[in-house]
Amino acid sequence: MNNDSFKQALANQFTEIERRLLLTIQQLDDEQLNWRPDETSNSIANLAIHLHGNINERIGKGIGGRPYNRQREQEFALIKLTKPDITALVAQSFGLLKEITAGITDEQLQQTQALKNGARRNEDILLSSVAHFSEHLGQIIYIAKTLLRGNYASAG
Repeated sequence: MNNDSFKQALANQFTEIERRLLLTIQQLDDEQLNWRPDETSNSIANLAIHLHGNINERIGKGIGGRPYNRQREQEFALIKLTKPDITALVAQSFGLLKEITAGITDEQLQQTQALKNGARRNEDILLSSVAHFSEHLGQIIYIAKTLLRGNYASAG
C-alpha cells in the first residue's frame, strides 16, 4: 500500500469511529454518559477524555508538534461532563486527528516517537490508534447497549 492509500485508509477509519461514537453518545443523557459499571470501570465521559488525551499526546504533539501536557491519571478520575461537552470533546479530538493525518508527509510517517515502552514510528502509532480507538468505541457501545437495553439504535 502506498502512503496516499495508507493515509486515505486511516482517514476513513477515523471518520467511521468518530461517526459511531457520536451516534452512540447522542442516544444517552448526561447521567448515562457519566455512569460507571463499577468503581474500577470507566464511564463514557472518561473514555472520551482518555481518547482526547491520547490523540493530543500521540498525534497532536508527537506528530504535529503542538504543545500538550497530558495528565493521564486524571483522564480516569471521577468526573461529570454534559453531553454537549462530550460531543465537543470527541469532535475536537477527531478533527485534530483527521487534520494531522491528512497533512502528514511521508517523512513524518517514518519518524519515531519516544513512548514509555520504547520508540515507535508514527506510521505504527497511527495504525495502532485505529485499534485502540476501536476498542474504546466497543466499550462505549457496550455501555450504551447495557443502559438502553432494547432501545439502543445501532451505530453500525
